Amino acid sequence: MHDDDEVIDSPEKGERIAKMLARAGVSSRRDAEKLIAEGRVKLDNKVVETPATFVQPGDIVTVDGKPVAPAQRTRLFRYHKPAGLVTTHKDEKGRPTVFEKMPPEIGRVISVGRLDLNSEGLLLLTNDGALARKLELPANGWIRRYRVRVHGSPDERALAALAQGVTVEGVRYGPIEAGLDSRQGANAWLTVALQEGKNREIRRVMDYLGLPVSRLLRVSYGPFQLGTLPKAAIEEVPPKVMRDQLGMKSEAAEARVAERRARKKPSAE
Repeated sequence: MHDDDEVIDSPEKGERIAKMLARAGVSSRRDAEKLIAEGRVKLDNKVVETPATFVQPGDIVTVDGKPVAPAQRTRLFRYHKPAGLVTTHKDEKGRPTVFEKMPPEIGRVISVGRLDLNSEGLLLLTNDGALARKLELPANGWIRRYRVRVHGSPDERALAALAQGVTVEGVRYGPIEAGLDSRQGANAWLTVALQEGKNREIRRVMDYLGLPVSRLLRVSYGPFQLGTLPKAAIEEVPPKVMRDQLGMKSEAAEARVAERRARKKPSAE
């Protein structure tokens, strides 16, 4: 656990400096913590000693003596991930990654969950790590829907039984909704919906049923849809839509609250 994980951001306190550096595009949060540990980050000309330090509007933050621009507003993107890309920033095997394909103007983003190398479809991306973690929480109850092509002849009763959950090789998987859409020769198309989404869950469960997956396409993640977004295209979710779907206040409103709190802060004199 990071030493600031137990500290909660609030308009009264401000934003944790490691998070602010990540949102400003300086580095990932983990790398920001390393910069702080190395004594390379200053707040109002004083060396920052802990990533739990809070930053208020108007504070001056520098890294290696260079001022850090204000953090970007929270942004959320829909990306149509093609097969053949790894959902990671660095791949030890040298395989192409999702983030290498991002247009420069997008800036630094992270994924909300993952799609494996051979999976396709909707991948949500954001520049806000806290938002990414929030969207991944199983407590949201968000349904993730997939179109799945399998090899073999599905038994519809076996598919229906997945609604009770299933244990595969000692791993317990929660309820899965799976329905047969069509048959095409030796293959069939299914629609599969689940909430939690453990690593390679659909592939492992279908293998257990004797139905190896040959194509897996995510078509929705909670309220966000792939729709007609072309393959390899990325599109920002309009801020109002993002706020409405996630129950968020506008950043302008949050900034006004933070500024009022900052004005009430005792002077350093």
